[in-house]
Amino acid sequence: MADNLTPSESALLIVLMAEAREISNPDLEKRYRITLTGASREKLNRAGYVKSSKVGRSFVHVLDDKGWDRIHQELNFDSPRSRALGAALSALHDNLRNRVLKGGAYQRFGEMFSRMAPVPHEDVAVPDDDDLDARIRKVYDSLTPHSGAWLKHTDVRRKLADVPSEALDAAFRLLSQAEDVEMMPESNQKTLTDEDRRNAVRVGGQDTHLIAIGTR
Repeated sequence: MADNLTPSESALLIVLMAEAREISNPDLEKRYRITLTGASREKLNRAGYVKSSKVGRSFVHVLDDKGWDRIHQELNFDSPRSRALGAALSALHDNLRNRVLKGGAYQRFGEMFSRMAPVPHEDVAVPDDDDLDARIRKVYDSLTPHSGAWLKHTDVRRKLADVPSEALDAAFRLLSQAEDVEMMPESNQKTLTDEDRRNAVRVGGQDTHLIAIGTR
């Protein structure tokens, strides 16, 4: 690839892939002892692989659409200072691409690492899809002044607290395919609370925080 990613930058893409959500530099430091800053951040942003935004005093990062495409291609983990770790990452990444994706239930890394659980636990009662669709629409109508108004996913989830989170995630994703429904990220990331971030719905390769119904 002509992007000439360094081993560290390739590793950061893998971390963001595994997280599959927005994550701040302090959280990256706490969980993985790494951060995405300076030239590497600007490089990954320019390439369209990572979307970064300033929230408070820290940057928050998420893998962008081109980043999800990029991780399906060969990455550079060849670090002379840690060849064993580089080899391990290369082996894992290559086998995920060439064996797991091609022969498994997932076609894309975005599906594999989605925050939505693909199969709910057996002990969780899953409401009927049509029933959940109707309940979400009813809640939306009760909380908005008119059709097409934007409403936070958080507000909907609060009203449907009896529904398992995994089932709501699936219902939101299914609803996003309806012609009269739109979902989008919050443009002003500074206004998002921790609850809003937890309640984000992954649609089209990005975390969405808002829903509008009756747009068409």
